[in-house]
Amino acid sequence: MIEMRDPGAPFWSFPVNLQDLRYLVAVAEHRHFGRAAEASNVSQPTLSSQIRKLEGELGVTLLERTNKRVDLTPVGGQVLHHARRVLAEAGQIETVAQAARDPLAGPLKLGIIPTLAPYLMPLILKPLKHACPQMPLELWEDQTRSLIDGLRNHRLDAALLATPPDAPEITELRLFDEPLLAALPLHHRLAASRKISEKSLAGELLVLADGHCLAHQALAACGARHGSQRNAAASALPRAIAGAVSGSMQASTLETLVNLVAAGYGCTLLPALAADSFQSREIVLRPLAGESLRTIRLVSRPGFPRPQALRALERVILQAVNFLWKSGANLQEPRKVRHQLRQIQKSRIRAPLIHKSTPSAR
Repeated sequence: MIEMRDPGAPFWSFPVNLQDLRYLVAVAEHRHFGRAAEASNVSQPTLSSQIRKLEGELGVTLLERTNKRVDLTPVGGQVLHHARRVLAEAGQIETVAQAARDPLAGPLKLGIIPTLAPYLMPLILKPLKHACPQMPLELWEDQTRSLIDGLRNHRLDAALLATPPDAPEITELRLFDEPLLAALPLHHRLAASRKISEKSLAGELLVLADGHCLAHQALAACGARHGSQRNAAASALPRAIAGAVSGSMQASTLETLVNLVAAGYGCTLLPALAADSFQSREIVLRPLAGESLRTIRLVSRPGFPRPQALRALERVILQAVNFLWKSGANLQEPRKVRHQLRQIQKSRIRAPLIHKSTPSAR
């Protein structure tokens, strides 16, 4: 039985315990006391007792408990919304204080899209660790929409995207333009061409599943329509494999997409940073005649209290990418260039990275 607070007592007098709010959020996310307790590193009786104490302090029932499931009551859902905001603001207090002490100390929670993470992160993780040894990255790889949501809810500090955030409460810093390359089967009719017209690939273009921004960018570059690219691709292929393309086949990673291309199921567009990873596959990479590209952006909240940390990240990224572009790494001897990148003098990597100004759009 929940012991309710005295309704005559002033509401502001009850002590709001941040840990109890964390327990409530954990139960709401897991919908199970045992799993919520495990995620919170406490025993189930302790968590259950603290939730009941919170209900008693508030004078309302927050959770509906059954043998199989835990659900929020209507008022519990409202309290949960405010609890998340309180915890986010409490986290900001800690972040502001830490930033005042040392903006390059403490984790940086960074989101990154899946078509960029495997190819950019190997270039910057070690240099960033050398430059900012007390600022470990906490990486979260996900699609753009989820990363924007993570920024809004303060689960992330910043994110690397390939499209504009399309959210007024999010600021962006344009980092660099990444060329897109045509990826063709070895014996494709255009494999011997020096450059490939984007329009020539529209009828056989394979793209990632919905939700990946690269899919929309590839379709836009080649002038293909969003709803019909698989049917169009199927019409250009032998009947034996056309059904597979026009059916339920979808690729959620570039790895799978390249395997489809290598097997002759169609063509696709790859980001230049990914080229080195697929040089050993049975595909041909060619520049695009229209020089299609995507712009990589570093996005964050306007009030993020550690702009120096974002500047440090920006500096390391640009050092790595600019070196690759100057070396022609997107097509010319990529393994050699990757080896050269490892030999960059440590003095370049460890140069001071603290900037007093906040990131500004370019």
